[in-house]
Amino acid sequence: MLLPILLLSAAGFTVLTTEFIIVGLLPSIARDLQVSIPQAGLLVTLFAFTVAAFGPFLTAYCARFERRRLFITVLVIFGLSNALAAMAPNIGVMALARLIPALGLPVFWALASETAVDIVGPDYAGRAIAKIGFGIVCATVFGIPIGTLISDAFGWRSAFGLLSLIAFAKALLLFVYLPATDLHQRPASLGSQFKILRSPLLQGHMLLSILVFSGMFTAYTYLADILERLAGFNGTLVGWCLMGFGAAGLIGNSLGGRMVDRHPLMASMVFCAFLVCGMVALVPSIHSTLGLAAALGIWGVTQAALFLVSHVRLIKVAPQAPAFAASLNIAAANLGIGLGALVGGRVIDTLGLGSLGYTAAGFILGSIVLALLLMRFKSPTVCIP
Repeated sequence: MLLPILLLSAAGFTVLTTEFIIVGLLPSIARDLQVSIPQAGLLVTLFAFTVAAFGPFLTAYCARFERRRLFITVLVIFGLSNALAAMAPNIGVMALARLIPALGLPVFWALASETAVDIVGPDYAGRAIAKIGFGIVCATVFGIPIGTLISDAFGWRSAFGLLSLIAFAKALLLFVYLPATDLHQRPASLGSQFKILRSPLLQGHMLLSILVFSGMFTAYTYLADILERLAGFNGTLVGWCLMGFGAAGLIGNSLGGRMVDRHPLMASMVFCAFLVCGMVALVPSIHSTLGLAAALGIWGVTQAALFLVSHVRLIKVAPQAPAFAASLNIAAANLGIGLGALVGGRVIDTLGLGSLGYTAAGFILGSIVLALLLMRFKSPTVCIP
């Protein structure tokens, strides 16, 4: 049963690369479309807020559909939207090209996670989702930095054009090799799935995801700009730095998958504590090769781990509705991503790039406090008929 998970992991690479590739392309897009960096950063906010607003509803609705056909449809939509982005003549069309795939991302990620957990069982949810998450980490290891390198060599439109072709190729692979899934039970109704929102513990975990991702993306959204303007790196060197950042995430993905199965909240606190160290140390060490490498490495390990840890936390809190719980985490995470991009843009305008790490650390410290509070209580289980 490993092949379906590997195929979904490969598809997940394309889905998450579509969301985050823009991080490395922001400076080029801003110059070409004649907007400021904070204005270009609103493309990140648009994508994230769309996921947050529509993700849970779309996931709950789409849970009734056969998985193979659904996943293929999502990838075709991603291929078309990336092609539109490659041809966007202005920021308005570019915004539309970012809006469309934002509707499909939470559906794919939540239901792919549920499929993986169904294969291995809930006791090994972390390891199963880590395999799906490997595609996400590869998006940061290869997708984002290679997109940056392609942008530097051939222009940012070429990066989106190539990503469009990859999305269509992955759809074809799923069509040929992914077996059709048999829904063993009728999916719960929309109303019954939304009952889990009554749980105070679930609400707390959603808030925790918002804080964690707000902190991460206050700084990460503008990492390429930090490396260009503060470190003085060209586009090629920025691409290699982002690749190193993502490569460190491979370690984080493995560590996160193991730690979250033992104690989700403790794993969250540990990785958050190290994340603060990495983000705060980045700018002071920006002109030291070893210091910069260490800061980026710590940041890369912990950020990748927290993607996985946050996702599994919500699934474990509501095992009676894992796909819907996963969609709630995706919504909360993307709300945090959008807020982080907004806050980061505001910080750049008022305090400068050098203050991003400290502002981001404030969110992460708040998440550690909240995780400590969540360890003190449990809410009653909400049954879904």
